[in-house]
Amino acid sequence: MVTFPAPLQALDLAGLRLTRTLGHTPALERAVRGYSQLGQYASGWLAIGAAGVVLDRRRRGRWARAVTGVGAAYVANQAIKFTVRRPRPQLEDLPQLTQPPTQLSFPSAHATSSFAAAQAYAGLLPARPLLLAAFAMAGSRLYLGVHWPSDIVIGAALGTAIGKGART
Repeated sequence: MVTFPAPLQALDLAGLRLTRTLGHTPALERAVRGYSQLGQYASGWLAIGAAGVVLDRRRRGRWARAVTGVGAAYVANQAIKFTVRRPRPQLEDLPQLTQPPTQLSFPSAHATSSFAAAQAYAGLLPARPLLLAAFAMAGSRLYLGVHWPSDIVIGAALGTAIGKGART
């Protein structure tokens, strides 16, 4: 397990506490939990790519590269996650609002796959809504208390790099 520097841990804790306490209502928590489920195992993003491969015959090759990039981003994320083995946040006074599939946190697979999709699918779908959806998906993990902010930042950077590579 990799140990993160104390200043980063303090910043992560402050950011997590902020996102776990601002704007929480039962209805919004249910909605965010439901949206976040679409990003589990990159499934929503992979489904969009698969639909593009099947339905957009003219750009099938581009869609195939893009969806392969999203899948590669997810696999890369998991390799890093199981190497680093950073535990998820466990705040006694602010429990997680959803049950993640593992207790490994770094980097966020939701952020990685979402930003990979936003980059890889840009040009095939409107870029701005893709990017907004990626930010919302990544933010959902903070809101639900299952990731540290640095997990999100690194996941977004990793996904962006892989997704851009899938466009070429």
